Amino acid sequence: MKENILITGGSGYIGSVLTPFLLENGCKVTVLDSLIFNQNSLLSSFSNPNFNFIKGDVTDFELMKKILPNYDVVIPLAAMVGAPACCQHPDLAKRVNYDAVVFIIENTTSKQKILFPNTNSGYGIGQKNKFCDETTPLNPISLYGKLKVDAEKELLKSKKGISLRLATVFGISPRMRLDLLVNDFTFRACQDKSLILFEGDFKRNYIHIRDVARAFLFGIENFEKMKGEAYNIGLSTANLSKNELANKIKEKIKDLYIHSSEIGSDPDKRDYIVSNNKIESLGYKPKYSLEDGIAEIIKAFPVLVKSQYKNI
Repeated sequence: MKENILITGGSGYIGSVLTPFLLENGCKVTVLDSLIFNQNSLLSSFSNPNFNFIKGDVTDFELMKKILPNYDVVIPLAAMVGAPACCQHPDLAKRVNYDAVVFIIENTTSKQKILFPNTNSGYGIGQKNKFCDETTPLNPISLYGKLKVDAEKELLKSKKGISLRLATVFGISPRMRLDLLVNDFTFRACQDKSLILFEGDFKRNYIHIRDVARAFLFGIENFEKMKGEAYNIGLSTANLSKNELANKIKEKIKDLYIHSSEIGSDPDKRDYIVSNNKIESLGYKPKYSLEDGIAEIIKAFPVLVKSQYKNI
């Protein structure tokens, strides 16, 4: 496999795992990233002759128009991530999360492949005990969710790509994020030996970051039968409430104290269970469990507590 792949925002949380994974699987990978967080998470890839790096901004449309024709596959990871960041900078969020994706769609050919990372927070508030599948109407609450859903609509309308609706991602990355729920809860459990939960009965689905990387590769390898459609990517064994997640962590950290108090609310109002049958029927299956992710974060805690990076 010698696909020539462009990953925008490839030095972020997902890209820092996806990039070396694709290189290991015989792909040529170019990352375009503005490095606004001064991250150096891809240093180990620079010795690979199939790796290239461009310091640039995905909203520099002159640059993007120049480089896009050079690639077989485009993975637009560059984004302002999460509801709080998008609410703080709505104009920039639209430019990065929607306009830049539409530009990629409009400036690639039908022979190029686009694999777009959406979020299954686009389902919003689900019906109790009813699984959300890819036919479920999307009902995003936050600006972040709305921009992601709007970008997906343009991609699917173009028939040029695949949308991967990612469950809440967890696990260790060289560009770590501790604001994602499993990572956050496990880190806090290690540090404080206590968790205070709000909306503890709200459910969502989860997926390990290495299984996200595997899903992108699966999409590249099976592009012709998957293109033009969206696929939920999550652990079918992990449609869990916050309370259930906290108790999974307590199995590893026995002295963890869990307390419920309505001290906040989720701006995305994520409360749903998700079916991943569509992608699994094609042969994709996650390899890593929720317990695997919790265990590796506990193991990494001494390093994480000294991390130079802020949550994004």
